[in-house]
Amino acid sequence: MENVQLIELDHELLEGTGSYCLRSKRNSEGYANKNKWLMNRFEEGLKYVQLFENQKQVGFIEYMEAESSYRVVSADHYLVIHCLWVSVTGKGHGTTLIHKCLEDAQKLGKQGVVVVTSSETSWTPSKDIFLRNNFKIVDTAPFGFELLVHQFIDDSSSPYFPTNWEERLKPFNKLTILRSFQCPYVEIATNNVVEGANHLGIEAEIYDFNNRDELMKMSPTPYGIYSVIYKGQLIAFHRLTVHSVIKRLKQINSLHE
Repeated sequence: MENVQLIELDHELLEGTGSYCLRSKRNSEGYANKNKWLMNRFEEGLKYVQLFENQKQVGFIEYMEAESSYRVVSADHYLVIHCLWVSVTGKGHGTTLIHKCLEDAQKLGKQGVVVVTSSETSWTPSKDIFLRNNFKIVDTAPFGFELLVHQFIDDSSSPYFPTNWEERLKPFNKLTILRSFQCPYVEIATNNVVEGANHLGIEAEIYDFNNRDELMKMSPTPYGIYSVIYKGQLIAFHRLTVHSVIKRLKQINSLHE
């Protein structure tokens, strides 16, 4: 018989058990940055819940109050799910983790829970499991982004995305990486861009978000924590290979010749 257990990480458990994502590379800079980021966010009410099956980590969910979250969404009085991941599908683990978040939202007197998804990247959760758990799509944004919400009261105000995505790109003419270490893969994604840019003699500027307010004002996508912009165009909001970076930069340069 399978033994399933939910464990909510705190400072002490994080130091011992560690985070789930990128756990196979515990000595990597990305993993260290993620754990440091988590340590700081616990003070802001972030919840990081791991699911164990027969004492083995098989999934996790990360969420926090919208007012402090690292997704570009206006959703006061809601919880925002940053990440949901399970190693094996079809066993109900994802639903178990979502229900944990919903239960916490009700205990906190929230109006519901929201999550940002996109069909164009695996860096956001798949929307299908949320639709099966009574979430509804309430807003969309460029690059396949969708905002899903589970409301406890039907007449609650609906969360929404900003609408000025194109305007957010215009200030960035130089190759610029906007980032936060909410995701451990941001480090390798950054390195790939820098390597590709160096190959073409292009200097990459890196801007680390200091707080949610900066992310809300500057990010050109709802995902928020990672964007690569060059000559006013969005190159990526997820990891690219070095080859893909070089190809994309060349394409943009050719358009401006």
